[in-house]
Amino acid sequence: MKRLSRDEMAKRVASDIPEGAYVNLGIGVPTLVANHLDASKEIFLHSENGVLGMGPAPAKGEEDDELINAGKQHVTLLTGGSYFHHADSFAMMRGGHLDFCVLGAFQVSAQGDLANWHTGAPDAIPAVGGAMDLAIGAKQVYVMMEHLTKQGESKIVSACSYPVTGVNCVNRIYTDLAVIDVTPEGLAVREICTDIGFDELVKLTGVPLIDATRKAAA
Repeated sequence: MKRLSRDEMAKRVASDIPEGAYVNLGIGVPTLVANHLDASKEIFLHSENGVLGMGPAPAKGEEDDELINAGKQHVTLLTGGSYFHHADSFAMMRGGHLDFCVLGAFQVSAQGDLANWHTGAPDAIPAVGGAMDLAIGAKQVYVMMEHLTKQGESKIVSACSYPVTGVNCVNRIYTDLAVIDVTPEGLAVREICTDIGFDELVKLTGVPLIDATRKAAA
């Protein structure tokens, strides 16, 4: 079965970020989205440690140790970019000033509940960061994750078994297999990104799905 690579997933997410959007890219895989944004669009990338106007990752050898994102990764700053106190940064997040955030996840429920900060395992290190603030503060919450765990279990579940970050907050899920919207009617598959059919995707996911691919094609 063909799967999208993480870079291909990031490129797919980036294609849905519109001109003029203010966007936070969560720690980990979502930061790859910055490398695939359309350079002809003016998009403002925000980081909760107090940066607005980030660009793609720097070329090797051009890293600046004083210019990092919340995940401690080196970033670049576009013309007009700015730095500020992290308290101001969180005020932006909590005040509803971000159009989109892209977060990783351990699980997303069929109702759009998000679990991404702790697995609940006794030896796991909790890492909530700004995830709760982003989940409730951003106007649109996109999740970017592999569809299945390493054990082959679906990360899209009927109800989260891990500690929940935010309730009914996820709008769209991007995986290495599909693009799925969380709607009042249920999980609507907008796009299948692999060589499998809808029925096989439902079987792998393990929760009811709505086939919206035909409507999208029309």
